[in-house]
Amino acid sequence: MGKKNFKSKPSWPRTVVRKWLNLRSGAYEFHSDYAVRGIVEPMRKSCSDVIAAEGFPGWSTEENGDIEQYKGEPDVPRGDDKLDLKMFVGTWNVGGKSPHEGLNLKECLKSPAPADIYVLGFQEIVPLNAGNVLGAEDNGPAAKWLSLIRQALSNNNNNNLSQNDPELLRNQKLPPKFMKSSSQPQFSFCDLLSREDELVKENSERFLRSDPDLHDETSQSPESFISNNQAPRRYCLAASKQMVGIFLCVWVRDDLCKHITNLKVSCVGRGIMGYLGNKGSISISMSLHQTSLCFVCTHLTSGEREGDEFRRNSDVMEILKRTRFSRSCKDLGPETIMNHDKVIWLGDLNYRLRASGGDVHELLKKNDWESLLEKDQLKIEQRAGRIFKGWKEGTICFAPTYKYTTGSDDYVVHTSKSKDKRRIPAWCDRILWKGDGLKQMMYVRGESRFSDHRPVYSLFSVQIDLVKDHLNRRNNPVIKKCVAKVQAEELFLISRAQSCIGTKPRLVPFAS
Repeated sequence: MGKKNFKSKPSWPRTVVRKWLNLRSGAYEFHSDYAVRGIVEPMRKSCSDVIAAEGFPGWSTEENGDIEQYKGEPDVPRGDDKLDLKMFVGTWNVGGKSPHEGLNLKECLKSPAPADIYVLGFQEIVPLNAGNVLGAEDNGPAAKWLSLIRQALSNNNNNNLSQNDPELLRNQKLPPKFMKSSSQPQFSFCDLLSREDELVKENSERFLRSDPDLHDETSQSPESFISNNQAPRRYCLAASKQMVGIFLCVWVRDDLCKHITNLKVSCVGRGIMGYLGNKGSISISMSLHQTSLCFVCTHLTSGEREGDEFRRNSDVMEILKRTRFSRSCKDLGPETIMNHDKVIWLGDLNYRLRASGGDVHELLKKNDWESLLEKDQLKIEQRAGRIFKGWKEGTICFAPTYKYTTGSDDYVVHTSKSKDKRRIPAWCDRILWKGDGLKQMMYVRGESRFSDHRPVYSLFSVQIDLVKDHLNRRNNPVIKKCVAKVQAEELFLISRAQSCIGTKPRLVPFAS
């Protein structure tokens, strides 16, 4: 009998050790449509290549080998140096359930204005059991989510709302940041498309009272929220990354692909022993035109015991400390989260309410979100300056997003016969941001009963720089170092070439 060929499989101990030491294979790799479409630029051979290609101020090369001083445009603002885009951000803890084919994401990805960028973060896309935390990563559910999202973006006709539908126009007149129902609060952004006139009017009045600074913007006609270009839009996957149950994907309008550079990911595990990926973060960094963007999807420490909020604070600080994006002369992108021009932080932050179940129950019956939010741990910690100092979050005018009995509209605390662990309702799922040129247009929750969490959505207006300030780039120490190295390399080559013909090298100073 011949010998059978057996394929060797990585041993369980080896997999555990690699995960424990954060040495997972492909930890910095990600999925993207760009490589398939040929948009990712090949690695360049030297610093001179990248700087010549980017056209950094200070020098340029000519065919005759001379180095000439940069003669670009003066450092003055131009009227067309900004681009205003719309960014849709969503976060959802799906409770360890894989999506089924009948799960419809089409309605949940609609917005009152066509979005140019979609940032979608998920938590617990796989059950957080020992097999998934310590063993090989199950990427089957992530592939299913990507397929559903791609299908939804395509079927939505790229989220362009019809100008011929008066119901849609009337309901999209104001970004829906506040809605109060008669009983259990069940406002969903998806439900916006079918709200009655009186509820829309109530929503409008409350929204203006809570955000008076937006009065001028929201008093525009409905048509102002609709793109003049009604041609179908296509979206492609900029990047997606999974770490155990955390999953983050970024989609961009197809014609923006060629303007995206410096795509990178960074994962930080904050689970078992502070390093495994059952809790932690995935961060995606990219530059769009001349603006650096960072999206941080997190699942922080759970628990509602006294002091658990400080463990969540520690998670945030460690994520900010340990998240690093590769940086070299070939790649001058930001190295840390806070180095970016604009940062979006989303996910199941797990901050709870400092209140007893009875007090919360009474306030829930009254839909008194304002009183409940006074007990919100995240807001308390932020006001005390212990975490997220200087970060912004929109006005929360929706019911707590956790914890529901799966498949129902009842909080677990309300159902004595529930087999689920009794939890005090809380706003665990949040979206925060930091950086100039970001303006939130809506902050709402969805009503899918798929898991014990409700999804949360936000729409932002994002200001993108088309022309980078040359002065800021010249003052960047990394760029100065690269330019100095390139000048040395080029002068050495020129010196050798000119020595062959008996001429002296000519030094051109770096423009300052």
